[in-house]
Formats: sequence, structure tokens, C-alpha cells
Amino acid sequence: MVLASSASAGAAELADEYDCLVEARTTAEIRSPIEGLIEQVHVRRGDFVRKGQVVVTLESGPERAALALARSKATMKGPLEASASRLDFAVKKEQRAIELYKQKFVSAGALDEARTQRELAESELKEARENQKLNELEMQRAEEVVKLRTIRSPFNGVVIERYLSSGEFATANVKNPILKLAEVDPLNVEVILPANLYGRIKVGARAKVAPEAPGGEYTAVVVLVDRVIDAASGTFGVRLELPNANQQIPAGAKCRVKFPK
Repeated sequence: MVLASSASAGAAELADEYDCLVEARTTAEIRSPIEGLIEQVHVRRGDFVRKGQVVVTLESGPERAALALARSKATMKGPLEASASRLDFAVKKEQRAIELYKQKFVSAGALDEARTQRELAESELKEARENQKLNELEMQRAEEVVKLRTIRSPFNGVVIERYLSSGEFATANVKNPILKLAEVDPLNVEVILPANLYGRIKVGARAKVAPEAPGGEYTAVVVLVDRVIDAASGTFGVRLELPNANQQIPAGAKCRVKFPK
């Protein structure tokens, strides 16, 4: 970044204007978290995207089939209802056995048998509930696998590069991004000031920024003042935040900034 102050290093007052540079707040290279064939890239270079918008989908036929199977198992109520019915029957049978045993119509062995059947039915119901829980967890896992094959924008921004297209193979390799996005609302404005002005510019201060394109003046707010002065150049950096809701101001534009005296 080449930015030069329009004030001399020995100036006692803030100058009217300083050179600055408008930059994207954030840039991100979008990669696939897993390997797979690209089914569709939904955006082109220059497109604006919203946070959470689907920008790339990978082919996911087998994964969606696995999800459908897992969802079917997770929603099956038959085994659980059958186990509950068997337990209800076993409890009633045990209660009848207890009453008959008290009246000496059945032996202790018959009572034990009824009690054992009830305990077995309880174990079966517990196992059915555990299996149901496992099926639900498997469905959640399958859903996450499918989600990995749908890539979304991490922020509101603009597509500045598109490296791959539909039908190409995406990898998780850091050297092979699919897209490059830039967050352009708000923008960062970077300015370099002489060291003798250190302490004069405060976080929260407002300034007027005049970019070379599209022209005009815009209000920006100081959000960062470097805590270290560069000894070699006798300067320090300041960052301002510039709203850009209509995306009228392009990142990368040179500008002039005016601080209040």
C-alpha cells in the first residue's frame, strides 16, 4: 500500500487532506470443505451475494440417498410402539400373577416367570428407545454431510474472482479455491499520517473521504489507530470505516481524507 501524507513531517496542525486508499473490509477465498464434483457455481464475477446465499453446490446423489434412508429409520415408530405394547402386556400379566399368587391359584414359579417377562419387556423398550436415538443421530450426521456439499457466502459482498466452473473437481486443498469474495460494505479506508500527529486522531473521530471514483465526499469513522510508529518513515497508520450500502464506491480506489482541525 503506497500512501503519502500531504502534510510535512514537521507540521504542527492537521493538514486539510491526506492521501488514502479504499480497501475491501474482508476478502475470502471460498473452497470446498470436502472433495467432490462441482454440480453448479451459482454466481459469476461481479455478482453481489448475501450472507448465507448458496454460491456453490457439489454433486450429492449418494449423500442425499443416505440421508433419506437415515430419515426413514429415524421416523419409524413401529419397533418402539411394539416394545411399549409388549411391556404394557407384561406389566398387566405380572399384576394378574401377583393377585393369583396371593390367592394361591398360581405357584411362585409362575409369578417369577411373569416378573421376568416384564423385566425383559422393559429391557426391549429401553433398547428400542436407544436405537431410535441412534437413528436420529445418524440422520443428523447425514444432514451435516449433505450440508457440506452446499457452500454458502460467509458475508455480504461481491464476487471478484471465479476459478472453477460446473463439472470441475473441487478439493479441500488451500491452493484450489473456487471463488474469491470481497466484503465491500462497509469499506476500510487506510491512511498514513506523520508521527507528530500521533494522539491527535482518536477512535470514533469522523472524517470526510473523497474517492477518485465515483467522486463526491463521504463520511467515515476512525476505527483503528496503530499503537506503533514506524521508526524508519516516522509515520503511523489509521483505519476508517466507510459505509457503502449501495456498493457505489469500489474497493481499491485511491482517495483523499479530511480530518477536522
